[in-house]
Amino acid sequence: MIDHPLYHQDVTGVTGLPLPWDKLASKTILITGASGLVGSFLVDVLMQKNFDSALNLHIYAVGRSEAHARSSFDRYWDNPLFSFISHDVNKPMTDLNLGQVDFVLHLASNTHPRAYATDPIGTITANIIGTQNLLDFSVAHHAERFAFASSNEIYGENRGDVELFDENYCGYINSNTLRAGYPESKRAGEALCQAYKKQKGLNVVVPRLTRSYGPTMRVSDSKAISQFIEDALAKRDIVLKSAGTQDYSFTYVADAVSGLLTVLLKGQNGEAYNIADPASNVTLKKLAETIAALAGTKVVFDLPDETEKAGFSKATKALLDPRKLEALGWHAQTNIELGLTHTLNIMGDVN
Repeated sequence: MIDHPLYHQDVTGVTGLPLPWDKLASKTILITGASGLVGSFLVDVLMQKNFDSALNLHIYAVGRSEAHARSSFDRYWDNPLFSFISHDVNKPMTDLNLGQVDFVLHLASNTHPRAYATDPIGTITANIIGTQNLLDFSVAHHAERFAFASSNEIYGENRGDVELFDENYCGYINSNTLRAGYPESKRAGEALCQAYKKQKGLNVVVPRLTRSYGPTMRVSDSKAISQFIEDALAKRDIVLKSAGTQDYSFTYVADAVSGLLTVLLKGQNGEAYNIADPASNVTLKKLAETIAALAGTKVVFDLPDETEKAGFSKATKALLDPRKLEALGWHAQTNIELGLTHTLNIMGDVN
């Protein structure tokens, strides 16, 4: 994928940003969930920065599947600045003898409805037990900073009193439900970060990602936008499994990664930051119509099966306020239509 001109343009668009890259020079970074949608793009950005500027950043990419990692990172496999570690974050990391690790970025998590419904235990434990394992690892390795990738879902349902969620907002979540496992465990993961900051003196930041998409998404992903894109690539009608009135923030993967790096390199210890693109706030119906128009198909309506329905978000309006992150100099570069165009073109050519 890295050789596709649009994808390479997206990657170099991030490597060319005026971030304090020198903080990463000759350092080490450990990234869990490295083969996922956001993680794989992040690894491509950091390796491209190594190639372009002799950053000399050693990347430890952590994931459960070596086969999947090889398919994503084959070109880096024998590079001395890249190491893949096969590991389940729910297991302690005490056996990993890596020496000094300067930055730890915890991205590993179930992130789509079918996984929430079929693996609710794994969803919760990756965000709580996995997070504690990574925090303990960070303390033991004297990491300069730990970043926990949280989610727009921690805000819950909009109470009807705000248009945008800032970082202090707290909406309603019915915790006594299967679907609550994801947002409640993300909330607990954030609380763990604060506990380690206070009790262990660990430097922590919390980037809160909104609904991210891009060419690095997996075809098995059951999020609505992923299914829309899968239909579009197959030239099928876009299937909308609700009235589509839900109003959400979306972020193209390149902007999600530039936001992560901004928080990692410029964020204040202990703070959370929304990563969201105001130009990509859209209802599901409008999203489906945009993708259908790009694919030359149309939108049809269908009912979800029970497994899908159990994993659906209950939030009907979840728009994030990115001004706190923008104050650090971050601004989204790719609106929803451009991001979808890049995604469809890249995936259509590569797959």
